[in-house]
Amino acid sequence: METADLKKQYKEELRQLQIELIRLQKRIQDQHLRLAIIFEGRDTAGKGGAIYRFTRYLNPRAMRVVALPKPTEVEKGQWYFQRYIKELPNPGEIVFFDRSWYNRAVVEPVMGFCTKEQYELFLKQAPVFEQMLLEDGIILIKFWFSINITEQKVRIEDRINNPLKVWKLSTVDLKAQQMWDEFTWYKNQMFLRTHRPDNPWVIVKGNDKPVARMEAMRYVLARMDYPEKAQARVSFEPNPEIINIFDPSMI
Repeated sequence: METADLKKQYKEELRQLQIELIRLQKRIQDQHLRLAIIFEGRDTAGKGGAIYRFTRYLNPRAMRVVALPKPTEVEKGQWYFQRYIKELPNPGEIVFFDRSWYNRAVVEPVMGFCTKEQYELFLKQAPVFEQMLLEDGIILIKFWFSINITEQKVRIEDRINNPLKVWKLSTVDLKAQQMWDEFTWYKNQMFLRTHRPDNPWVIVKGNDKPVARMEAMRYVLARMDYPEKAQARVSFEPNPEIINIFDPSMI
């Protein structure tokens, strides 16, 4: 298939998935459901781009994107989860977390932004905290966008050289390559200690950005029910080559 045909096919399939997301959002509004979707991954993994495609045509009054800055001095003295609690979805709302409380599981220990004691306490409390959310009725989906070291290098260089993307560049980006193994170790510990069968980590292979975005959409739509679902003109079956539920054998 020619490149032009592939682009046309991608755009049409993306459009159909976005239509279904609008229908899903209406269901969430009508039923006063609460949906929180976490987007995690290494720097340049494609989290922001995926969120943009998810939210592009949604009703902005019934969804939010949360990308918190560094904690203030006051927040540093609070319970770690406290500043995230106020960002949780209200009834009838979807919240997209562009990074989340899982900063403390990977980025913070790698970069020395937290103590060993704070790190261990987080891993102990995170599953309990999330279980409380689930028991209260919040629907929680946790994505990890995964890329390889070569693809990350290409994307970091693009941020450095592209004046339209340079604002995305951070000190963490600049150290991501040289600290690849450290990030890998903490990522694996996060999976092992916070994955639960009823609250899984969903790994999205993200080297191909357009495919990763659509497969993540498919996963969300497959998880949720809404009245018009049977009329959809697009498949909800995620590609197992792209979407995987974490399993310890992967490490």
